[in-house]
Amino acid sequence: MAENKIPTLKDSSGPIAFQTEIKQLLDILIHSLYTKREIFLRELLSNASDALTQMRFIIQTDHDVLDPSRELEIRIELDHKNGILTISDSGIGMTKEEMQTNLGTIAQSGAKAFLEAAEGDESDLVDVIGRFGVGFYSVFMVAEWVKVTSRSYRIDQEAASWFATGADTFEIGAAEKEDRGTTIEVKLKEDAREFLEESRIREVVKTHSNYLPYPIYLNEGEEQINQQKAIWRENPRSVEDGDYEDFYRQLTLELEPPLEKIHFVADAPLLIYALLYLPAKLDRGLFTLREQDGLKLFARKILIEEYSKDLLPPYFRFVQGVVDAEDLPLNVSRESVQASALMSRIKKILTNQVILKLKEMASKDPDLYGRFWQEFGQFIKEGIAANDEHREDLSALLRFHSTTMPDQWFSLDDYLDHMKPGQEKIYYILGDDERSISRSPHLDYFQTHCVEVLTLTDPVDSFMLLGLREYHEVPLQNVADSDLELPDLEEEGEGEVSQVEEPLEDEVLEKLLATFRDVLGDRVSDVRTTDRLTNSVARLVDAKGALGQEVQRVYRMMDREYQIPKKILEINPAHPIIKRVGLLEDNSDLTSLVIEQIFDSALLLEGQHPDPVSMIPRIQQLIESALDGK
Repeated sequence: MAENKIPTLKDSSGPIAFQTEIKQLLDILIHSLYTKREIFLRELLSNASDALTQMRFIIQTDHDVLDPSRELEIRIELDHKNGILTISDSGIGMTKEEMQTNLGTIAQSGAKAFLEAAEGDESDLVDVIGRFGVGFYSVFMVAEWVKVTSRSYRIDQEAASWFATGADTFEIGAAEKEDRGTTIEVKLKEDAREFLEESRIREVVKTHSNYLPYPIYLNEGEEQINQQKAIWRENPRSVEDGDYEDFYRQLTLELEPPLEKIHFVADAPLLIYALLYLPAKLDRGLFTLREQDGLKLFARKILIEEYSKDLLPPYFRFVQGVVDAEDLPLNVSRESVQASALMSRIKKILTNQVILKLKEMASKDPDLYGRFWQEFGQFIKEGIAANDEHREDLSALLRFHSTTMPDQWFSLDDYLDHMKPGQEKIYYILGDDERSISRSPHLDYFQTHCVEVLTLTDPVDSFMLLGLREYHEVPLQNVADSDLELPDLEEEGEGEVSQVEEPLEDEVLEKLLATFRDVLGDRVSDVRTTDRLTNSVARLVDAKGALGQEVQRVYRMMDREYQIPKKILEINPAHPIIKRVGLLEDNSDLTSLVIEQIFDSALLLEGQHPDPVSMIPRIQQLIESALDGK
């Protein structure tokens, strides 16, 4: 066939006019509903697969068919000279009447309804997808013309051909074809000649049609270019661990094996197959195939969406894998899943499966779960912060360090088991790092009484606490809260600071508080004494009515225009430093230096000092005074 020659059909029907709506319909299919031109090849291969599946079922019950022993296969041929791409299958085939019906579906009276559905509820389009109807016409994104030649499996039927250029008419005529099945010849546009390159065809097949249940052969060779075996559709009991790891490497190009896999089949609300992986590392490898978050979504082994973000909640976006659904409602292009209650139910099923796997890991293999937590714990906290419906399950998956177990990870259930008699709350403290938290004055009472306090140093912890107010009806309590009600417990701590034998007289203490207020001015809202400190000199607490520490930290991390409220400085009247400051001369330079340093030290421990280096000159002055015996 010459380069520019247009095929002619034997006994042609002559031009058959499409209805007036057809041009508009083609514009929708070609320009609006398909974002990648390669989709046309996926559609044609999918249609061929459907025809082969129908043929496979027919052969099981009817042996009086054309070519009963012929292999069920798909072949792709590339004609560089004439610019023609040919796709053939040995499927059910079509008669002349069936060809006009199937390929003319959108040209019949349903075209108007089809257009209305495309603008509104897309559920009406389900019946025409993938049946040489809507999907087939995507070929005109790349085609100057298309010729379809087909012969039915019925022995007494003759072959026929259909021809169209994507304009306002098509033709149907007789054809010569000895074998069963359908052949589609596509004369490619000049700017679509990339689809005559073997490498491009292999790429598209691997991306979209790698797991079709029938072999796809390229040109005249016998090399199969699709993998065909969809491991996620296999019985989990029949799949070896090595097969799972091989598929994971193929899916991701990651060298390190995943921590765990989740392979299951669900038959309600619809039949779905899923193979999910929990990666070993948060950071993707240098050569990873995963360009963004999301699962691969298949419908009957046909890739529908490369990165579907609707199958799991955002906090499980680190999960990798594939989901394959039967009879999934799709929109007209197969490129995106129709928003439906079914998708929400699939998401719920998958989310529950991931949570069950994480709970199983935490229970049966704490070390493995510890590795998971180190990499992905922040995502669990994110789910709680989002007030997700699975918050209770996610809370059980949390892991913490504490003041009594700083080097171990443990759960909130473990904490409840550790609680002392009379303790009615789960205590925690927020800070920037474990080391600074360990020196916090807010811990004095709890260290003295050996009460465990959760140490929260992850930036996302403040967000998490906005959604985690209690666990199993036990409230969580920040030990830095100024209105904290302490439990009445016996002292068990060690190394308590030596307290003065006699406290300051009330008159001296009042003068000292006044001096603190004069020196610090409007940097604090008040200065007062407290009986909650034992080892520490002072601490900063929020004034009554101020936003909680968690909210303050959230605003600060979000760069919101928010000024941290002035704090109350609480001092320990029994501490030796306070005793000695109270005995210094009123308003002496040394008194001011000490008060400034007490305040700056408290700011530093709270992680709120704006300029720690500024303390150095004062510290040097205090050292000089100490050396002078003052």
